[in-house]
Amino acid sequence: HGQKMSKTKGNVTDPLDVIHDYGTDALRFTLLTGGTPGNDLNLSLDRVESNRNFANKIWNTARFITRALATHQPDGAADHPVELSAADRWILARLNETITTTDRLMDGYLFGEAGRQVYDFLWGDFADWYVEIAKVQLAAGGNTARATLATLTTTLDYALRLLHPFIPFVTEETWQQLRRAALSSPSPWEGTNQSPSLREGLGEGLASSTWPAALIIADWPTPLPLGDTAP
Repeated sequence: HGQKMSKTKGNVTDPLDVIHDYGTDALRFTLLTGGTPGNDLNLSLDRVESNRNFANKIWNTARFITRALATHQPDGAADHPVELSAADRWILARLNETITTTDRLMDGYLFGEAGRQVYDFLWGDFADWYVEIAKVQLAAGGNTARATLATLTTTLDYALRLLHPFIPFVTEETWQQLRRAALSSPSPWEGTNQSPSLREGLGEGLASSTWPAALIIADWPTPLPLGDTAP
């Protein structure tokens, strides 16, 4: 309620109790993103609970993608190049913007704002909007589903890399599940004649060379060179 924690007042929040109720990552993310430099942090358990829900959102989104990788397999060779839809191009452009913004904020030691930018992208742009559109595109099958699978996988992979410094445990476990699903699935580009710019931008996407053994040692993402696939 805006008061400083004090043993005398008996209003101290035991972090171990908070971790027990909401998880380590939820508390960590709240402490990193809940304040501004130079000001005291007003710790709200409602915010910690909201960030636990964010972790659940990440988990459920990853589960949808891993299931899609297992069930929507390439259905033979494509007779024309695979191109990104408007929704694919939009989310990848937003991913590039988020990477650039996060880099700038991290370089300026504005870690809280950097975390909030990744939060807004993952929950608002990716989970709430693109994933819902992706369900329709996957149902269409063919080249549309191929491009959607690659876009889903690449976007979540890069977003988890951005989020890992803030939420290390959930992102590592989620990324490992995504990695296993990707490596056990055939490339969505198998037997296709996709445009060179698309291959350069998303690459093989599911190739083993893009998946190190653990997220903690994965390369920090850089903006995708989308070329003429950008909006």
